[in-house]
Amino acid sequence: MDTELDTTKALLRFIEQSPTAYHAVRSLKSLLTGYTPLNEAKPWDLQPGGRYYVTRNGSSLLAFRMPVKPIRGFQMAAAHSDCPVFKIKANGEMVVENHYVKLNVEKYGGMLCAPWLDRPLSIAGRVVVREGDALVSRLVDLKRDVALIPNLAIHMNRGVNEGASYNAQVDMLPLFGGKDAAGTLLPLVAASAGAEPEDILGTDLFLYNRMPGTIWGAENEFVSTRSLDDLQCAWALTQGFLQAEDQEDRVTLCAVFDNEEVGSGTKQGALSTLLEDTIGRIWESTGRSGSALRQVLTNSFLVSADNGHAVHPNHPEKADPTNRPYLNEGVVIKYNANQKYTTDGVSEAVFKTICDRAGVPWQTYCNRSDIPGGSTLGNLANQHVSLNTVDIGLAQLAMHSPYETGGVRDTGYLVRAMQAYFSAAVEAQTDGVYLVKS
Repeated sequence: MDTELDTTKALLRFIEQSPTAYHAVRSLKSLLTGYTPLNEAKPWDLQPGGRYYVTRNGSSLLAFRMPVKPIRGFQMAAAHSDCPVFKIKANGEMVVENHYVKLNVEKYGGMLCAPWLDRPLSIAGRVVVREGDALVSRLVDLKRDVALIPNLAIHMNRGVNEGASYNAQVDMLPLFGGKDAAGTLLPLVAASAGAEPEDILGTDLFLYNRMPGTIWGAENEFVSTRSLDDLQCAWALTQGFLQAEDQEDRVTLCAVFDNEEVGSGTKQGALSTLLEDTIGRIWESTGRSGSALRQVLTNSFLVSADNGHAVHPNHPEKADPTNRPYLNEGVVIKYNANQKYTTDGVSEAVFKTICDRAGVPWQTYCNRSDIPGGSTLGNLANQHVSLNTVDIGLAQLAMHSPYETGGVRDTGYLVRAMQAYFSAAVEAQTDGVYLVKS
């Protein structure tokens, strides 16, 4: 248990440093010791055995290792860096009754609204600053309690406990300060960026929950924090990638995409050309033909990692009758007949083999047939790069709350599974028959 606690504490430190997708990518880059940064706007000089990473928009990251022999396949995994939050609109301050200043915000992604109420919040994101003739992005994080969305007292809303709906433009606007706070938002952000307010020409600013993550439970078996979906997977995939053995004839690649929570349809999302572009440029460095790449991709595999729903202790009836994942009981393999998740019989068998070899327990997840679920990364990435893909995740409670709950053991399970995956090779032998080499 000590090792599991240490792993979870390291995860919590990573999440604490990652209040937005931009900060998460910065935190992940700091783990890539010995990896050379690449610029999409410049030529890439990739060497056999080299280690590289590329970012797009400062919020998506792909790290990869080149093999020393000719490429026979790509061993890849992906998670996402974003989570449902409130984004501050342009002209974000609103003066109320000449006594309060609140912030004009809008929802990013599908969130649980109620847990955001009466909770200390801060502001983080990025700003674009004028530096002479250049425009430069800088990360900002106020790192203190600066806002709160106050509930309406029960005396003024007697029916609230019988069911409540929340109007994002009315109920979910955070209180920022008293009347003297008018005009202070931009100066506060500028100070965090080390810039003058008049030099800030663009902003992407978000609220985030300031409550620290915690390990709790009768036996310290649970972990609660913000952004568990999907920073738990993003961190665990990266750790497994870094701990894996180098491959002689396969590119190992770990991707973390932005904007999954809003459909991934951005230049930095899983539905973009980012993965396709990166694979193409890696292949170009070998001097081999495009038709040979298509052959190699049939020998390739993608793990799409995004957390799934655990059986809820108060609402077990919401789970599927026969596929019921629980906290601390292993990596979850996710299925959907309509291909919201990409898992099929082949990819299922491959990933179970990987887990069994690593001594990692696995579970299965399906939505109830009368409750639709969301989509994730794998099926979107496949629209640009057709790959054998499995959808997995870790079981959690309160998904899309600003304070989510998972299992302490599960992060370590995923690290071990991904270390084994990135150290192995998944090869197509004949149609539908695969060899998993350790």
